[in-house]
Amino acid sequence: MSRIHYIGGEKGGVGKSVTARLLAQYYIDRETPLMVFDGDQSHAAMLRYYRDFSGPLDVARFESLDKVVETALEDERQVIVDLPAQSSRPLESWLADSGVIEISREAQTPVTLWHVMDDGMDSLRLLDRLLDTHGDGPDYVVVRNFGRGGDFSLFDSSEVRARAIELKASFMDLPALHAPTMRRIDLSGASFWAAVHNRKPDQGPCLGLLERQRVKVWLGRVYQGLDELHGHLLAKD
Repeated sequence: MSRIHYIGGEKGGVGKSVTARLLAQYYIDRETPLMVFDGDQSHAAMLRYYRDFSGPLDVARFESLDKVVETALEDERQVIVDLPAQSSRPLESWLADSGVIEISREAQTPVTLWHVMDDGMDSLRLLDRLLDTHGDGPDYVVVRNFGRGGDFSLFDSSEVRARAIELKASFMDLPALHAPTMRRIDLSGASFWAAVHNRKPDQGPCLGLLERQRVKVWLGRVYQGLDELHGHLLAKD
């Protein structure tokens, strides 16, 4: 079954592209058919790190967004959309005016809205707005990104979290990777696979032994969370 994953959070700097990269790497490592659309033109992270699987997306154009659904319906695959900050309004208009949730449901191709959040009030408020806007139409995944905050007690005790539970949202914690190691990966232009496996300069950018080990341990923790999440989403299907 195909599934469309819109990786958002509306704010800049909460880790949307990192989450999209991790999800893409997870499906690649699981040998799952995959297509990625990179809507974040300011960073183009997916086009840089996973160009063999990626294409550009203009969230301001309905015709460009249409291609996402058409791709998912062409063949069974996971479709990942890396959304830029402040993209909710054009996405909302397209979803509503094009009846995307309805046609996806009829085609048994679920739409999943990911909300990647830091531990601030803005992320909580934006999640509340997301749930208000879309209600029980799509599936939701809420990601607490511990690389962008360490105290999520505000969210954990909130009415917004309770509403998300009522709407059968899935939840995932994204553990933090040692910040200098993450910066080296980004500066090198390496995928997470390359960060773990490249050991010689002639193979491409490479990290030190313990840096590679840190990334490997971190990916293991992330993949454990994604395995649990994947099982939860399959149960909904």
